Amino acid sequence: MNETHISSAYDRDLEAIQAKIMRMGGLVEAAILDAAKSLETRDTELAERVRRGDKAIDALEEQIQEDVARVIALRSPTAGDLRTVLTVMKISSNLERVGDYSKNLAKRTSVLVQMGQVAGSAGAIRRLAKAVQAMLKDVLDAYIQRDAELAENVRQRDQEVDQMYNALFREFLTHMMEDPRNITACMHLHFIAKNIERAGDHVTNIAEQVIYLVTGEMPDDSRPKDDRTAYETHGGESI
Repeated sequence: MNETHISSAYDRDLEAIQAKIMRMGGLVEAAILDAAKSLETRDTELAERVRRGDKAIDALEEQIQEDVARVIALRSPTAGDLRTVLTVMKISSNLERVGDYSKNLAKRTSVLVQMGQVAGSAGAIRRLAKAVQAMLKDVLDAYIQRDAELAENVRQRDQEVDQMYNALFREFLTHMMEDPRNITACMHLHFIAKNIERAGDHVTNIAEQVIYLVTGEMPDDSRPKDDRTAYETHGGESI
């Protein structure tokens, strides 16, 4: 009976943590799309809401980390149960980083609205953000459903995000070469595109954690990557 009681308590704890993970995931999905929309519509108020909303994402991540630590201390999970709580902890960390990248994207909107628009760039940024948001939605579904196949599908789609980013990078170079007045705006836009591409990498990290959760093993093949840009910015850090 005592073991049953402990198991029931663990299940309740885990359900509460998973509810927070899904709430956090929903906030991050909205942040990505809203940040891209604020750029496309040149809506500085929406961008500011994205920036302020990052505090709620950070708070949830902190709560999840504390909840996981408490579950480990009080329930002493073993084997598969321990794998579950550790996976949750890593998922929340990756979600927090995606939220940071979305916040960084929003920060650039207030700067870019003061500059001339670079033709087609905002729509392309939105499509890139939408691709990452769709990956995030699917990987959260894969986590809840314990669907390793769907998680692997998300993992493979990161290559598509890289290809979209590469195309954007080439477009920005073209705009800068054609008109030096575009250089500053294109540098900001490249920073935004790189942030979204890095967000896709963190979603892929989550996919790999889901695969590990379901199968007990990390994917044994190298992650498909197709980022062939000439240089790297500092992965999402504010500059």
